[in-house]
Amino acid sequence: MQVRRSATGDGEAGVSAGEWRGRRLDPAPWFASVLPGRAARAGTDALALAAALLIATLLRHDGHVGETDFRGVILLSGVAAIVHTLAGIHFGLYTGRWAYGCFEEIAALVRTAAVVTPALFLLDTLLGRLVPRSAIIAAGLFALVLAAGVRYTTRLLRDSRLRPSPEHGIRVVVMGAGEGATQVIRAMLRSPRSPYVPVALLDDDPAKRTFRIMGVPVAGNRGAMAEVVRRFDAEAVVIAIPSAGADLIRALTDLAQPLNVDLKVVPPVVELFGRTVRVEDIRPVSHEDLLGRREIGIDLAAVAGYLEGRRVLVTGAGGSIGSELCRQLARFNPAKLVMLDRDESGLHAVQLSIDGRGMLDDRNLVVADIRDQQRLDEVFAEHKPHVVFHAAALKHLPLLEMHPSEALKTNIIGTYQILQTALRHKVDRLVNISTDKAADPCSVLGYSKRITERLTAAADASTAGTYCSVRFGNVLGSRGSVLTAFAAQVEAGGPITVTHPDVNRYFMTVQEAVRLVIQAGALDSDAEVMVLDMGEPVRIADVAKRIADAADQHIQIVYTGLRPGEKIAEVLLGPNEPDHRPNHPLISQAPVPPLDGAVLSLLDPAAPRADLIAVLHWLSESPALPAVLQTSPAATTASAGGWHRPAPRSKQRQPETASVPQARHP
Repeated sequence: MQVRRSATGDGEAGVSAGEWRGRRLDPAPWFASVLPGRAARAGTDALALAAALLIATLLRHDGHVGETDFRGVILLSGVAAIVHTLAGIHFGLYTGRWAYGCFEEIAALVRTAAVVTPALFLLDTLLGRLVPRSAIIAAGLFALVLAAGVRYTTRLLRDSRLRPSPEHGIRVVVMGAGEGATQVIRAMLRSPRSPYVPVALLDDDPAKRTFRIMGVPVAGNRGAMAEVVRRFDAEAVVIAIPSAGADLIRALTDLAQPLNVDLKVVPPVVELFGRTVRVEDIRPVSHEDLLGRREIGIDLAAVAGYLEGRRVLVTGAGGSIGSELCRQLARFNPAKLVMLDRDESGLHAVQLSIDGRGMLDDRNLVVADIRDQQRLDEVFAEHKPHVVFHAAALKHLPLLEMHPSEALKTNIIGTYQILQTALRHKVDRLVNISTDKAADPCSVLGYSKRITERLTAAADASTAGTYCSVRFGNVLGSRGSVLTAFAAQVEAGGPITVTHPDVNRYFMTVQEAVRLVIQAGALDSDAEVMVLDMGEPVRIADVAKRIADAADQHIQIVYTGLRPGEKIAEVLLGPNEPDHRPNHPLISQAPVPPLDGAVLSLLDPAAPRADLIAVLHWLSESPALPAVLQTSPAATTASAGGWHRPAPRSKQRQPETASVPQARHP
């Protein structure tokens, strides 16, 4: 509601009612509250300059007071105060541009002194040599030191008042003495309500043995952790290295575990996304930190080039990968971010995490099933996406082994319909999210995702855009991940179940995986799969032991045996896929033999389970198949009679031909 203009010409007419809250009725609140402080700063600097002129003049006369012209000193000090104030206003000293005593203000103080000193030299000549000329030059330096000293002292006193009380705060030893530690200590010491009081630093760099940050000394390296904790009576150790990898976190955890201290950590670089560390960011070490934490470099210019100002659509937006994709994509300012999922609760959660409202009133939230071709066409026609991230899929290996027809309907035909729809609506770039199970597959999940990689490669060969797949392994923090299962088993009192003592898997945090997926989408590819480097594989038994040891009660570990379709060790690249990284050190690009969608007519979801698995197995490993079949698969609601091809590009390959076998038992 607007405040109406009164008949008497009220000066506040037109001001909205909401703007009255918290407003003062003082006619000049800004002038009254700001001017005294700025005038005090200017007056302090003027007094410093006057004192400097007096000291310099006395020194010039070897301290003989009788030889000093105090009248001339006072007169020149008044002129100097006016000149210094005007110059200070010009350079921003007294306009509230910077915090009092910061480096930028000191730089402005130097510039002011550099102007005022020669100006006083000239004015003194015009006024009849009030003080010795050498005194003016010395006074400029003395005034600079005095003014900077006042600022330093003021800031020191202010910071001391902000420091938390050592008696009430948790005494912490900070691991690291780099930029991350500087941000952490500054955050700890500039809030009276901070729960942490840093007492010492640890750093492995010998050059930092005498280093201090805001008075906190480096007391040794990581090997001295036990002695430093004892000497400073510390109650916690904070790992203040945002770029620390999982190996370093594990090593420091092992050092801190016998010391009976809390171990905390600052978020990795990928979670900070360029902002500084805050006290609220300090948290206990998580299993994600211990298993999948790496610094992921990203070419921001390349990523922004294909996302900023573009219309982006994400399928499976309510899932673990899809929701994190949406959160990170939103930071690149797309013209439109369309979030598609059949799970309305998932869409509500992701919208809430992005805009904090979760009102479900945005047309960019789309409830749809990728199995429904007509609905997909409606969505693409309305939103006209330039870029598509296809994350919707079924991913639980044991369930798909029991129900392979669902893998066919969602993973294969659903992906095929997304690809077909994207081609019809001229989508420029499409990224299909795959899995390491597609490398040398031996399960229904692996077969289905390998087939989608091949279908994507065929689509890429038939369009001027870029259509690629991105393959990675286990994502920590995703729904149904091994850590989630282990945590639930511990909460239930155990046991923790592990399939085999030697089974190992690749791990990556969801933030790292999504960051590399976005980077992979910026790379040019030629019917290739982008394979993310996930570091070294981790033994699941070691993960289970660490979680069991951290539990408050005794937790037993039970080995249940491998389930159908499971491997002892996963691989990221198949036997015929070279580890070729032409564009990014953490992304391999492997060629994929295309598979024309027409062959999906061989797949019948109503077929016997063994027969369906046999055909899936064969299609995942067969040579490249041309568009020779022109019938529609039984399970799809749209035509699968080959790709809708625009003019073929030079990158299109001539595939080998192959005959289609009869379905057989694996």
